[in-house]
Amino acid sequence: MTSQKRRIPGTARVVLTTSAAAWLAACATSTPLDKAAAPTQVKPPATSAAPRPSPKPTYGAFGVDTAGMDPSVAPGDSFYRFVNGTWLQKTEIPADRSSYGMFTTLAEEASRRTRALIEEASSSNAPAGSEVRKLGDLFASFMDEAAIEARGVSPLAPELGRIASITNRKELAAALGDTLRADVDALNMGHVTTDRLLGLWVSEDLNEPSRYAAYLLQGGLGLPDRDYYLVDNARFTEIRQKYQEHIATLLRLAGITDAEARARRVFELERDIARVHWAQVDTQDVAKTNNPWPREELARRAPGLDWDAYLGAAGLGQQREFIIWQPSALTGISKLVGGEPLQTWKDYLTFHAIARAAPYLPKAFVDESFAFNGRVLSGAQQLRERWKRGVDVTSGAMGEAIGKLYVEKYFPPEAKAEADKMVRNIIAAFGQRIDALAWMSPETKQRAKEKLSTLQVGIGHPEKWRDYSGLEIVRGDAYGNAERASRFEYQRNLRKLGKPVDRSEWFMVPQLVNALNSPQQNSIIFPAAILQPPFFDPNADPAVNYGGIGSVIGHEIVHSFDDVGAQFDARGKLANWWTREDAEKFKAASKTLVAQYSAYKPLPDVSVNGELTLGENIADVAGLAIAHDAYRLSLGGRPAPVIDGFSGDQRFFLGFGQVWRNKYREPTLRRILLTDGHSPGEYRASTVRNLDAWYEAFGATPGQALYLAPEQRVRIW
Repeated sequence: MTSQKRRIPGTARVVLTTSAAAWLAACATSTPLDKAAAPTQVKPPATSAAPRPSPKPTYGAFGVDTAGMDPSVAPGDSFYRFVNGTWLQKTEIPADRSSYGMFTTLAEEASRRTRALIEEASSSNAPAGSEVRKLGDLFASFMDEAAIEARGVSPLAPELGRIASITNRKELAAALGDTLRADVDALNMGHVTTDRLLGLWVSEDLNEPSRYAAYLLQGGLGLPDRDYYLVDNARFTEIRQKYQEHIATLLRLAGITDAEARARRVFELERDIARVHWAQVDTQDVAKTNNPWPREELARRAPGLDWDAYLGAAGLGQQREFIIWQPSALTGISKLVGGEPLQTWKDYLTFHAIARAAPYLPKAFVDESFAFNGRVLSGAQQLRERWKRGVDVTSGAMGEAIGKLYVEKYFPPEAKAEADKMVRNIIAAFGQRIDALAWMSPETKQRAKEKLSTLQVGIGHPEKWRDYSGLEIVRGDAYGNAERASRFEYQRNLRKLGKPVDRSEWFMVPQLVNALNSPQQNSIIFPAAILQPPFFDPNADPAVNYGGIGSVIGHEIVHSFDDVGAQFDARGKLANWWTREDAEKFKAASKTLVAQYSAYKPLPDVSVNGELTLGENIADVAGLAIAHDAYRLSLGGRPAPVIDGFSGDQRFFLGFGQVWRNKYREPTLRRILLTDGHSPGEYRASTVRNLDAWYEAFGATPGQALYLAPEQRVRIW
């Protein structure tokens, strides 16, 4: 999810079944026992304690913001606008945001909570070297604008000096290797871009999940994707011009002479890099990306870069094998390192060093970084408040240290236990759905059930926390702290190589509003911050919770069985477990879904890329179907009550449609359509058109925009 990704009160319990709902209601309205009266007296009813009011859901009367709906829109024409139309009309995107929706509101709440936790840590006088002290010092250093202004560009001077001193290709390779970071994650977080020449990902080996592998991914671009350099249209032409101006401005601010000429050279080099990059669809094709290369083959297959110098500086000199995610891109980039003028590469390294440092430098650098990255690329109109950026910086450097504090205050063990029950309920529903599939053979069903039975579930927070004792934080050194934190995380990943795989590792922090599936672990993770309204509300109608967090749970489960996940077996190995006939049927249904989404056109000149978004769209449609099954099972054969005129199934689908309400600025929407594996919110909500139960609930009919004949509805799981 982001796509990519909710408060649990201290006494929260997840509503799982109608009997659980009755239990909650009884608890909420029970009268406390009175003090003992004299044996011969009976306390009159008139003086009994008044019943406590039932707790109210955060949204509306039953968990849905019905005031945000637009009943003038027929659900069959646009279910998304039926559920969210009034909200869309009345809501303005905040000036400091490039998009706004339910995920954003919860992220803002998590950010406010995190700020309070950090500031409390900062004022606690914790011992030097403790995690709490480091958190406080890290945040305070970023917030001290006066000290940052006073230091100017001096924190960056040593790095710029090292770049200026490069005199040959071996030194260039070492300088490039020194910048390598573990800042990509192709399958868990879906981060496949880096502005560094290459990106390192350390994860389970695709071919043997009991060991770690070192993956190398294409990188080197300052713009979001190769298309920004190569597509010939007015919008991208303007962005390219503004990008060159941005490069020149940052160089001038750092005191670099001949900035315009250097900027042109940097841009032309990046455009050459873009020409050898793989497209996003190919980058997601895990069968194409599984390319183990022995260490000694790098120089032969990708000549130009001095690999001994590069890997030595990167701390990978002893690594005997790499999995190359995009081989032709690696070969092309390496050729450019060996062929382009040395000074051009020095200009390139200089610019990217400044660009990465800009958030920790004086205001002129911060403003210029926002002017391009925020305003031009994303459409945001205002720089986010410094404390919000400080929270992001601190969470990025010591995320699990903050997460530990966040969970302690905002996610009690009871909430984790009850959320786990809901996950298990939906897993059980998926198992029943597999059993009932008419198109799948018994052989493939057995293997699917085996994989489902080994699925690991993480709720709220990891079972063990990361150790930050080796991270040095110096109060007053904002740039140095960021650089040391980056290297600390890189070294943490390097240390995994050659050691047993830790299958309990988390890839998200508890305060993040998101969820994920790890195909190599065959695991799903739900951080604490997503388990809040409107996704999950202990006081809401169960149907709404199943439509909200239930569909998210189903979505993540299905990722183990989508177009990518289905290629991994129960151990997390890239291995085929399908019969040929079943695989063909799965591919045929997937092609139908590709065509369905490719027909959506959010912008006049850009459609949804049905191939790029296929995995997420499979997870949406099948996850929603599974969540609906689980909701029906939770009723125990009893009819759902009608609440405020809505049936149980209607409330389920309203809960689903509500969580995808979102508004985007045009530059951000354009970037999502080109680079993101998730469809925009409107089209995620529209997957209801593939479920028979939605038609029964809302009466969509032929001739309406969303209507699909039964044989046209996509049924994958």
